[in-house]
Amino acid sequence: MIAILQAIFSGLTLGGVYALVAVGFNITHNTTKTFNFGQGEFLVAGAFVGVSTLLLLNGKSAVDMLSPTEVTSSLYITAMLATLAIVGLLGIALYYTAVRPFLGAGGLAWVMSTLGFGIIIQNTALAVWGPSATVVPSPLGSDVIRLGGAGVLPHEVFVLVFSIAILLGLDVLMRRTRIGKALRAVAQSRNAATLMGINVTAVVIMAFVVSSGLAGLAGLLVAPITTASVFMGLTLALKAFSAAILGGLDNPRGCMLGGFIIGLIEAMVGLWQAELREISVFLLIILVLVLRPQGLLGQRLVEKV
Repeated sequence: MIAILQAIFSGLTLGGVYALVAVGFNITHNTTKTFNFGQGEFLVAGAFVGVSTLLLLNGKSAVDMLSPTEVTSSLYITAMLATLAIVGLLGIALYYTAVRPFLGAGGLAWVMSTLGFGIIIQNTALAVWGPSATVVPSPLGSDVIRLGGAGVLPHEVFVLVFSIAILLGLDVLMRRTRIGKALRAVAQSRNAATLMGINVTAVVIMAFVVSSGLAGLAGLLVAPITTASVFMGLTLALKAFSAAILGGLDNPRGCMLGGFIIGLIEAMVGLWQAELREISVFLLIILVLVLRPQGLLGQRLVEKV
């Protein structure tokens, strides 16, 4: 029973990370009908930008090693803000170089361009930080907390609570604010949004900033749990994309739900048979695509002839 509780908590923690990235996929899909297929490398960028910020704030080289005493709560918060800003700027660069030139042109050129952008990020990170995984200490320490008998790390509690808070904040932003209404208007019809006086270009840029920033933040959040590596992004991004498909790509709440479901399934199957963790996730997605391609909370598209 304790093992099950521990698996549930770990699954929810990773699910929160998947949900953050999945919502990023949702935002860019709704506003431009495109995805960033290099999104995994934005997680990598976020992890290493955060680590380098922590090192620089401690007066060390950006490619040095961190000790647990050098990662305080205030420095970690500063690193999170730096990650949001820098990876958000990468999102703007992505939009102008790899997405905007191909919008409305037809075809899937943006698929290769976003993949290429991601490869550039990965190889840059490889050249700067090297192929070895980097251990990232948590500002909350490594003493295990007992919750219902299950042992969890303080950082896991932080990641779960923080990701839920961010997701709730995004939900309020999307539904209750002028910015959210502008995003939804552009998602419904770019032409109609323009006629309403909405600056569509500004809204789309903001969508890429938010999407990229969320991915970068997710990378920094998960780094103390899994370590930071230039190869960490692909698997995390694929699972986040799977979460978006499971919940419904056009529904941000569905993407959030999908993230937590994927995390729980991965953890519970891993408790039973670790070798089947990855297989179970992608088998589920294949099943969903066959039986309910619009996702759990997505809307079925009906084409009128």
